[in-house]
Amino acid sequence: MSSQHTNAASDVPAVGADSAFRREHALRDEAPQFVLPLVVRIEKAEPPARTDALETAARAVLVLLTDERAQGEGEWAQAVRDWQDARIRKVVRRARGAEWRKAQTLPGVTVHGDAAQVRVFPPVPLDGWPKELAKLQVSGTDLDDPGPVAATGAGLPVLWLNPGLDMSAGKAMAQAGHAAQLAWWELTPAERAAWRESGFGLAVRTAAHERWAELSGSGLPMVRDAGFTEIAPGSATVVADHPALRARL
Repeated sequence: MSSQHTNAASDVPAVGADSAFRREHALRDEAPQFVLPLVVRIEKAEPPARTDALETAARAVLVLLTDERAQGEGEWAQAVRDWQDARIRKVVRRARGAEWRKAQTLPGVTVHGDAAQVRVFPPVPLDGWPKELAKLQVSGTDLDDPGPVAATGAGLPVLWLNPGLDMSAGKAMAQAGHAAQLAWWELTPAERAAWRESGFGLAVRTAAHERWAELSGSGLPMVRDAGFTEIAPGSATVVADHPALRARL
């Protein structure tokens, strides 16, 4: 299965070509398992705001998927294909100071938000993390927003978090990344190009309870967690509300 087959001559959404979540792909649990590592910079004195970190992580996943090294015969392409052929896993770890500087020396891409910094790396085997990343902590990503989060702009894709779940910032970052990836898979080549040209503009917000009820039954892409950490298996965590996808409902 090609991870980035976009069928550029077609306006048909690419989900059937490169989504490991499509129904007929029933053997993904039997394939070798890979994980997409993300590292968020959290300095003691100036940690990023929670929403900024979540949005930056979601954008980082899209940046990795569209990097030329993840395409065709690029140096990351096989790892990305192997990852997408199995269960799509993402793990967010934190780093500061010297740890962050060491992480920057490994192949990957650093994505900047308003203040947040997230480095995304090509997928690695589930039990084959580089030592510089394996020693980083998963816990300790309990970030907060210093004040009210601004309303989203008109026409901006929004990744809506389930208001009934209590997730750490690291867990929520991974879930937002999943949602961005699901939306990406369902876009046409032209819609993908437009999103990329915008710098992958998006917002991450927690839905109001009544809004979540509407979103979760809307037919928009929804992330259901495998339940490896923090929350129960099958929990609906995020709905990806991209304007192009909503227009097709």
